Amino acid sequence: MDQRKQYLTPMFCLLIIFSCKPNRISSNPTTNSSKHFVLVHGSCHGAWSWYKLIALLKSSGHTITALDLAASGVDLNRANDLPSISDYFKPLRKFMAGLHLHERVILVAHSLGGLAISQAMEIFPHKISVAVFVTALMPGPALNISTLNQEDLALATVLMRPRPLFSEEDMYRELIVSEKRYGSVNRVYIVSEKDMVGTKDFQWWMIERNKPNGVVEIKGSDHMVMMSKPLELCFHLQAIAEEYS
Repeated sequence: MDQRKQYLTPMFCLLIIFSCKPNRISSNPTTNSSKHFVLVHGSCHGAWSWYKLIALLKSSGHTITALDLAASGVDLNRANDLPSISDYFKPLRKFMAGLHLHERVILVAHSLGGLAISQAMEIFPHKISVAVFVTALMPGPALNISTLNQEDLALATVLMRPRPLFSEEDMYRELIVSEKRYGSVNRVYIVSEKDMVGTKDFQWWMIERNKPNGVVEIKGSDHMVMMSKPLELCFHLQAIAEEYS
């Protein structure tokens, strides 16, 4: 009898553990419905830069796609082989084109990645529920790339690959967005309070000239918001996704 108890007790404990719901971020939005977040890295980075956020969002039951843009992360292309910034964005376009007919995703861009999702918004507006610019470049119908290009958002730290350099003429040609298509997509900007790369003043300068549907500020965060304040970013992304789903 004692031997049976010895085996039954741990089994009973395991049943209790597996019957409980997995831990979620305490500031989770009001519904547990799963969303599909597509994460687009900034200049010289790769999908790896989102690793903290990926773990948090996955633990809350969401689907995550973190992309390497061309010649970034583990992508085998070489920066010098990309003739146009449009080639740099190709992995995102290919992914968006492959989505199911009625599937809509949340696009999240960091830094230079804002240009990539802006192009996607123009081409695939019906496949995006909301686009989130995380201290990212945010062009618009009345705010062209020539103006934004004055601000250099490139970083140079360990694990970075050389940033593909494209002419302003090429970027201007490939990044024309319209009110009809780009403008039809919900946009939210996340301001990083202590960003020393794209400064807070510059972020608000963009916001005032290309007003999004909403603005969130993360206090104490630096340029790499996904690393310095991953919990806060995770909470805000879930709340944004819920609001615009």
